[in-house]
Amino acid sequence: MDKKQDNQHRSMQQCWDDSYLDGGNAEYLEQLYQQYLENPNSVAEQYKHYFAGLTTEPNKEFNHRKTQERFRNLSSLAQPVTSVSSDLSQGALNRAEQQAQVYRLINGYRIYGHNDADLDPLKMQVATQHEGLNLAYYNLAGAEEESFSVGDFSGLQGNHKLKDIIQALEKTYCHHIGFEYKHITNFTEVEWLKNYIEEGLATPALSAKEKQFLLKDLTAAANLEKYLGRKYVGQKRFSLEGGDALIPLLQEIVFSSPSYGIKEVILGMAHRGRLNVLVNVFGKKPIDLFNEFEGKIIDENYSGDVKYHMGFSSNLKIKNNTVHLSLAFNPSHLEIVTPVISGLTRAKQRRRKDDLCNTVLPITLHGDAAFAGQGVVMESLAMSQVHGFKVGGTIRVIINNQVGFTTSNPHDARSSLYCSDVAKMVQAPIFHVNADDPEAVMFVTKLAMAYRNKFFKDVVIDMVCYRRHGHNESDEPSGTQPLMYQKIKQHRSIHELYAEKLVAEKIIEPDLPQQLIADYQKALDDGKAVSSASGDLSDYEFAVNWKPYLGRTWRSPANTTIAKNKFEQYGQALSHVPDGFVLQAQVKKIIANRLKMSEGELPIDWGFAESLAYASLVDEGYPIRISGEDSGRGTFAHRHAVLHDQETGKIYIPLQHVSKNQSEIIVIDSLLSEEAVLAFEYGFASVEPANLAIWEAQFGDFANCAQVVIDQFLSSGEQKWGRLCGLVMLLPHGYEGMGPEHSSARLERYLQLCAQDNMQVCVPSTPAQIFHLLRRQMIRQCRIPLIVITPKSLLRHKLATSEVKDFTSGEFKLLIPEIDKITAKKVKRLILCSGKVYYDLLEKRREEKIDDIVIVRLEQLYPFPKEEVLELLTEYKNANEIIWCQEEPRNQGAWYKVRPQINECLQEKQTLDY
Repeated sequence: MDKKQDNQHRSMQQCWDDSYLDGGNAEYLEQLYQQYLENPNSVAEQYKHYFAGLTTEPNKEFNHRKTQERFRNLSSLAQPVTSVSSDLSQGALNRAEQQAQVYRLINGYRIYGHNDADLDPLKMQVATQHEGLNLAYYNLAGAEEESFSVGDFSGLQGNHKLKDIIQALEKTYCHHIGFEYKHITNFTEVEWLKNYIEEGLATPALSAKEKQFLLKDLTAAANLEKYLGRKYVGQKRFSLEGGDALIPLLQEIVFSSPSYGIKEVILGMAHRGRLNVLVNVFGKKPIDLFNEFEGKIIDENYSGDVKYHMGFSSNLKIKNNTVHLSLAFNPSHLEIVTPVISGLTRAKQRRRKDDLCNTVLPITLHGDAAFAGQGVVMESLAMSQVHGFKVGGTIRVIINNQVGFTTSNPHDARSSLYCSDVAKMVQAPIFHVNADDPEAVMFVTKLAMAYRNKFFKDVVIDMVCYRRHGHNESDEPSGTQPLMYQKIKQHRSIHELYAEKLVAEKIIEPDLPQQLIADYQKALDDGKAVSSASGDLSDYEFAVNWKPYLGRTWRSPANTTIAKNKFEQYGQALSHVPDGFVLQAQVKKIIANRLKMSEGELPIDWGFAESLAYASLVDEGYPIRISGEDSGRGTFAHRHAVLHDQETGKIYIPLQHVSKNQSEIIVIDSLLSEEAVLAFEYGFASVEPANLAIWEAQFGDFANCAQVVIDQFLSSGEQKWGRLCGLVMLLPHGYEGMGPEHSSARLERYLQLCAQDNMQVCVPSTPAQIFHLLRRQMIRQCRIPLIVITPKSLLRHKLATSEVKDFTSGEFKLLIPEIDKITAKKVKRLILCSGKVYYDLLEKRREEKIDDIVIVRLEQLYPFPKEEVLELLTEYKNANEIIWCQEEPRNQGAWYKVRPQINECLQEKQTLDY
C-alpha cells in the first residue's frame, strides 16, 4: 500500500486525533488562532505547538481574513491534516467542540437576533425564539454555568459563564433594537458595524443633559399634535402621535451634522408627521401654520396645495456652524419624492463642488406599507450607487406604524418578513427599533449617521411605532383594526413613559414634565417659533437667485444664433478624435460627415444640429446634463455623443473638449428606470436653473412609466408650489411600422396637462429647429418644462436637413410656412400638421404636382401660437378648407387640443376639418 492509500485507510483513532480540524470547527479554530496571535501563552500547549507551525510572528498585526481563508483551506482538504497530537483526551475534544458551538451561537445572535427583538410597542407582533438562538440547536443545553471564551464579541472580554454571555447577547441583539447587517458582503463594513453595536451592548450612553433634551423634543412632538387636535377639531393633519420619536431622531441628525462636515440637510417625506417636522425641526412659525388651517394664506397667482404637502427652508445655527435645512414639496403619491430628493442633493453637491458627497446629506422618510409596496423605492435604491446618480448615501427612515391605510396584516401588506427587506438589494444595513424606547432610537440614529458618513452608502432605520388615530383625523380606525385600536387606546404616549422613566432615574424633578408642556403651549399660543431654526436665509451663500426668471413668459426674447466662426469651431471639435482612437466603421463615417457638414460640404442633419446646440451652450457657460437609457449613442444611433474605442474600450466625449473654459457636460446612460430617473432629473433641474437638464426616453411611450412625475411635478409644480423648472423631455415619436406602442409618444397626454402656460410642447421638424429650440430653453430667461416630440426616421430623412445660414441667423419658428412657391390667391385648401407627416404630405403633393394646397407645420403646439396662426389664415383668405392632419387616430394626438384654438383663428367662410 503506498503512502496515499495508507492515509486514506487510517485508523479511526487517527481520525479522532485531528477531528478538531474538521470544517465544523473552523470558526472555533479561527478564534483560537486570533487569540494565539495576540498572546501565544493563552492557548493550550497542543494548539500552541500547531499554530507555531503556521506563523512565526505572534503579537504582530494580522489579517483576520487571511486566517479565515487558511482554515477554510485546511477544512476542505481532500485528505485529513496530519495530527497535532495523538494524546488529546476525549474531554479536551468535547470541550473544543463546545467552544466552537459557543462561537456559532454568538454568530447566530448577529444573524438571527433581530427575529427575537422586542420591537413592537403594541406587542401585536410577538417574536418567538428563532431556532438559531436555541441552546439545544448547538448542543449547549445544560452548559449555562460553564465558562467559555467570547472570542471577538466586543461586549465582553475573556472567559465568562455561558449564561452571562447569553445575557449580554440578548441585551445587544434582542432588546429594543434588531440589527440586520450580516447580509453585507463587504468584510470591513460588517466588522465596523459589529464592533460599533457590540462595544456598548447596543445601549446608548446618554448624559443627563442629553436625556433632558430628548424629553424636551418628545414634549414638543406630542403637544403640537394635541394643540392642533383641540384647536382644529376633525381637520386633517396626519398626526405623528405614536411615532413621536421621529422628532428627536431628526434633531440628532441635524445637530450632529457639523461634526461630520455636513453643511446642508435635505429631507423628503410624505404626510405623516409633516406639520410636526415643519414646526419642531424646521422652525416654521406656528402662527403661519394656524393661518393655513384657517384659510388665511391665499396666493391668487397659484392654485396652491394642502398644508401637509408644503416644503420649507431654514438655517440652523449650531455653535459656530450654520446648517441649511430643506424640506421638499411633495404630492399625494407617497414615495415619488424619494428620487426627487436624490436629484436635489446631486445638484446642491455640484453647486458646492462636493465630489466626495460629504457636505450635503439627504434624508427620506417613508411609511412602512409604501416602502414595501411602491416600485419607485426599489428604483431609487438601485441608482443609489450608480454613476451619474449617486449622492453618497441616503438615511432612509421608515415610520413603521404597522398599518397601511387600512391594511395591517403583514401577509396582506408584503411578501417579505420586514417592510424594509427591499433595501437588502443594495446591502444597506437595516436597524429596526422600538419607537417607545427613544434612547434606543438615539442609538440607531447615531449609528446610521456614523455609518453613512464613513461608507457613503444608504442606511435604513425602521422605527416601529403605531398610529394613534386613523389614516387621517376624520377616519375611525376601529372599524377595520378593532384589536389594534383597543390596544392603542390603552397605550400611554411615549412622552409620558419617558418622562416617568427620567423621574424614576432622578434625572429630572417630578414637576419638570408639566412645566415643559406649559412652556411649549404658551409658545404656541403666542405663535412664536418653537425651533431654533430660522427662516431667515440671508446668509445662505449657495441660494439660487430666481429673480431673473420670475415673471418671464414663453415669448421672452432670446437670440439663439451663433457666429459663423463659432459654427466652424464647434464642427471641428465635434468631429475631432484623439490620435490612435479606433472608431467603429459606422460611427467613423458619422463623425467624418460632421466635419463635412461644418465645412458646408453636406447638408446638416439632426444629430449634428443637436450636438451644435450643446457645444454652443457649454461654450457660453451653460452646464448640460443629459440622461436616459441610451443617451450616449441615441436610441436611433444619431447622437454618438460618447465615442468608444474599438480596441481599448476607452471613451471620448467630444462635447467635453469644445473650448478651454467651457462648462461641464455630462452624458449618462441611465439604469433602466423611467420613473425614478425622471424624478431625479426634475429634482436636479428645479434647483439648477442655469443648467440644461435633459431626460430622453428610449421610445416616447416609455415615459408612460414615469407618468406620476409628469402629473405631480412637471406639469403642476409651479401652480401648486411656485417651483420653476426648466427640465427638457425628449420623446421619440413617429408612425413608421412599429405598431401603436413604439410609434406614439402619447402626445395627447401632455397636451391634456397643459394650462396657464405651464409647459411647452414642441414638435420640431428640421435640424435647425431643434438647435434653436434647445438654445432658447436656456438663453431665454423663462424656466418652464419643455416636452419635445423628437423624430425617428427624420433623423436621416433627405428632406429634413438644414443649411449653415439657418444656424447663423433666424430663431425657433413657432410655425413654418409653405416652402414651395405657391400663389396665395390660388390656394383652396390649407393643411396644418406637425412632425413626420409633413414630409409624407409634401412628397405626395410634389408627386401629384398640386398647386392649390399649402402645407404648414405647427412646430409649437402649446402654448398655442395664436397670433402666428391668425396671421397665416388671414394671408390665405381664399382657402376655405382648413385641415388638421396627423398620424395618430382622431382620439389621440393633438387634434382635440388644437381644434378650439384653430377655430378661434378662422376667417369668414373658412371651416376646420380633421
